Amino acid sequence: MTLSRLDPKLVFAWQAAHSIARNSPPPVHDRGGFRVDTHSEKEIKRWVFPQLCDGLRAIAQDITAPRNYLKLCGSDEELRSALPARWEVQPTNYFMTATAATPDAKPLPDGYRMELHRTGPVARASIIAPNGDPAASGCMAETANICIYDRIETAQDHRRKGLGAAVMIALAAARRSLASPQLLVATADGRSLYANLGWTVLAPLAAATIPES
Repeated sequence: MTLSRLDPKLVFAWQAAHSIARNSPPPVHDRGGFRVDTHSEKEIKRWVFPQLCDGLRAIAQDITAPRNYLKLCGSDEELRSALPARWEVQPTNYFMTATAATPDAKPLPDGYRMELHRTGPVARASIIAPNGDPAASGCMAETANICIYDRIETAQDHRRKGLGAAVMIALAAARRSLASPQLLVATADGRSLYANLGWTVLAPLAAATIPES
């Protein structure tokens, strides 16, 4: 089953929690998709569409400036078919959901330590290397009906030590509701990490933007 066949409310719930995690404005409904007016250094606005629709095509026609992003729960080919030539499709990401129990935590490598902080609905985990440098990090945001994970990152010099998995396991343990669906968006590289932790791909998430001139 692809995410485009699921209730669009799930996609909206993911975007709402994602905005909380990143301290962005909440999403609003816009022509069949969900728009966030991020106004960040890298992004002015983003739209996430549960499925291909005329609203996506209209927005793609209207926008001519870079730093706007269109995202579709579907394939790159589907998204490309709806875009004028000025848009450039980005590397595919993947919507994933947890379909198995979270594995038990394993000891960190010698000298590494975990820090976990929670502020309201957001928990942030950091792993500090023996020399004091940040080695891995990530966050989790919960709402009344969903739990999402975001920006799970491991520094280049500290990869292949299980740190990304340790961050995910620590964040999962910090959840207040064990019944809420868990979602994340993975890169192609991150997909295998989450699969090893019991996560399953729901659908590709295609994205496009207009390149800077």
